[in-house]
Amino acid sequence: MTADPVLTLTRDQYLELEKIGLGAFAPLTGFMTEAEFLSVVATMRLPGGAVFSLPVVLDVDAETAAWLQALPVVDLQYGGERVGRLTPRDYFRCDRPAVARQVFGTDDPAHPGVSYFFGLQAVFVGGAVEFTGRSARREIPDELTPRETRDLFQARGWTTVAGFQTRNVPHRAHEYLQRVALEHVDGLFIQPLVGRKRAGDYTPDAVMTGYRALVGQFLPADRVVLGSLSTLMRYAGPREAVFHAIIRRNYGCTHFIVGRDHAGVGSWYGLYDAHELTRRFDGDLGIEILRLHGPYFCPVCDGMVTDKTCPHAGGPEVREVSGTDMRRILSGGEKPDPRLMRPEIVAALAGTALFIED
Repeated sequence: MTADPVLTLTRDQYLELEKIGLGAFAPLTGFMTEAEFLSVVATMRLPGGAVFSLPVVLDVDAETAAWLQALPVVDLQYGGERVGRLTPRDYFRCDRPAVARQVFGTDDPAHPGVSYFFGLQAVFVGGAVEFTGRSARREIPDELTPRETRDLFQARGWTTVAGFQTRNVPHRAHEYLQRVALEHVDGLFIQPLVGRKRAGDYTPDAVMTGYRALVGQFLPADRVVLGSLSTLMRYAGPREAVFHAIIRRNYGCTHFIVGRDHAGVGSWYGLYDAHELTRRFDGDLGIEILRLHGPYFCPVCDGMVTDKTCPHAGGPEVREVSGTDMRRILSGGEKPDPRLMRPEIVAALAGTALFIED
C-alpha cells in the first residue's frame, strides 16, 4: 500500500493546526478557504455567521500549491512526526496591502503583524484538517488543552471563569485587573501567549516564571489556573481582542478581560479601541467581556487606580504602568519601582533570558 504524500509544516503552521484540532479556534475546522478568508476579513464573521475576527491560513509556495492540487489528501508532518491530514479544497492569493488595512488598520510593514503577514508564502491552501496528536517536539511550557481546562474548572466547581491574556511578565497593573475580576467570578484563568512574538518581547520562560511567582505567592492558588497558549501574536489590536475572547470561550471561560490597548503595539491603536469593537459583538460571542480601564499608579491616592476611581487622571503625579515601560526598565538592567512590579517577581526572573532576540 502506497503511503499518502507528506507536507512538512513549519512550527507556526503546526501550532495553528494544533489549535484547530484541539478546538481552541472553534468553530473553525480547517485552514480557511477563500470564501471563509474573505468573509472574516470583510465582516469578522465566517460565512455561516459565527463571529471570527482574524484569518487562519496555511501558506505554501506556488510549486507546492501546484503539487497539492493533484492530491485528494495529504499527510501533515512536523519534526519528523505525522501530526494530521489535510483535504485540500481551495488555493488562493489576495491583495495583501488591502487585507492588511482591513485587519491591522494599516499596510505599513513597520507594524509587526503586517510584516509577518506580508512575509507569508505566495499561496494559501484551504481545507478541512484531521489532527492526530500533539508533537513531542513542540517544547511549550505548561500548556493545557481546552478539554483539560474545562474538566479542571468543573472539578473545582467553578461556574464562572475569567480569562486573562498577556504576553508580558506580570506587573501590578495587570495584577490589579486580575484581582478585580476575581471579585466577580469563581476562578481566574491566566493564559500567557507564548507563540511567535516580535524581537524585544519577553521570552516564554520569562513570562511563565514571573506568573508562577505571582500565583504561588500573591494570588489565591485555589482560585487561579495558569496555563500557556502557543499561538502567534498577531498584534492586531481590537480584532485580536475579539479573537482572544473566542479562544478563551473555547477553553471554558465565561468572562474575558479586555483592558487598555489590548494586543496593541506602538501607537497603532487607541487605548480603548478594543472596548468599542468588542461591544459590536455583545451577546454573540458566547463569552462576557469585562471591559476594564487603566490602571495606573497614583502617589496621591497611594495605589493602583483607574480614571473611574481616581481624580488625578492625566495629572503630573500619576505613573502609567505598561508592559512596554517594564521592558524598557528591565532591559536597561534596572529594577522597577516596587510599587509597579513586585520585587519577588524580579527576583524570580534572575538567571532567566528575558527578551526575544532578532
